[in-house]
Amino acid sequence: MNIGLPREIKDNEYRVGLTPGSVHALVEQGHRVWVQSGAGMGSFISDEDYRSAGAEIVPCAEDAWAAQLVVKVKEPTEAEYRYLRKDLLLFTYLHLASNETLTERLLASGASAIAYETVQTADGTLPLLRPMSEVAGRMAVQVGAMYLLKTQGGRGVLMSGVPGVAPANVVILGAGTVGTNAARVAAGMGAAVTVLDISHDRLKMLDDHFPGRLQTLFSDRLNIQEVVGQADLVIGAVLIPGGRSPWLITREMLPQMRNGAVIVDVAVDQGGCVETTRATTHSDPVFEIDGVLHYGVANMPGAVPRTSTFALNNQTAAYVLSLANEGLAAMRHDRALLHGLNICRGHVTHPAVAQAFELACVSPEALIG
Repeated sequence: MNIGLPREIKDNEYRVGLTPGSVHALVEQGHRVWVQSGAGMGSFISDEDYRSAGAEIVPCAEDAWAAQLVVKVKEPTEAEYRYLRKDLLLFTYLHLASNETLTERLLASGASAIAYETVQTADGTLPLLRPMSEVAGRMAVQVGAMYLLKTQGGRGVLMSGVPGVAPANVVILGAGTVGTNAARVAAGMGAAVTVLDISHDRLKMLDDHFPGRLQTLFSDRLNIQEVVGQADLVIGAVLIPGGRSPWLITREMLPQMRNGAVIVDVAVDQGGCVETTRATTHSDPVFEIDGVLHYGVANMPGAVPRTSTFALNNQTAAYVLSLANEGLAAMRHDRALLHGLNICRGHVTHPAVAQAFELACVSPEALIG
């Protein structure tokens, strides 16, 4: 099979879909890999690195997109919609439940699209979402700490405090992979950390892992309202696999929050768990409403591309090889990939995407034979 690796063009997105190691594994299996010149430069991977691994360097995006299987990191932007076609198999993060336009364009094109974020194993694990959730969770605390600086518009609070002065009060909504990693870093920095979730098992796990270093609370409206009002930093870490995130912080809660408080909504790529959140970019990351700074960058891990690219490929490489070897037929024996299929030949195949836009959902098994 011909596999294409185009350069990412989303604002300040420096990750790349394949490492030289992944390319080498594909070439060893007899596949051709077309890498757009400069695709890896943001992650400090040169054209020569890819060439040495067996890739063919192509000059233009069109050349990479002409492949049967295109591997990316982020969803196609408007400038890339013209490359979508019925014989294309696309493997990337999609987050379709918060992007109706892209959903419509994929359906109209007849392309088949597998979303990293909904590839799901039998035990419920999301193996291709996890590495970027780990990065984003840890970054969220770093980003929040920076924007708490008065010089960045925040409350002027040091995360750790100092002897005689209380540390920052950090509230984390969600105890999944993002929330757990955020809690690890925030507690490590000496902040006062409160984590909320609806899963007793997740809260118990955090309690056991960080004894005496954080507080856990059941996530309900009253608890959220109380702790958010006392927070210096709020991290939104809610995930509905494939679906739109619910609003846990409403517009009416903002006036009760501290002036100069910071919200980092990691759930923004699924619509956000804060009603006032909107997607921002690394070029223009924050905005203010009612004295509260909102950070809504939808590709946070793109700011640490070297780490993120290799962490992502550690998990995606085996799936890419399977798709290269068998195409859609790989899903006949790999149910994790089957869960990842969001769009197939003009049909929605993921229930959460269909529900988001009130579209019919077709069983993926019926479409792949």
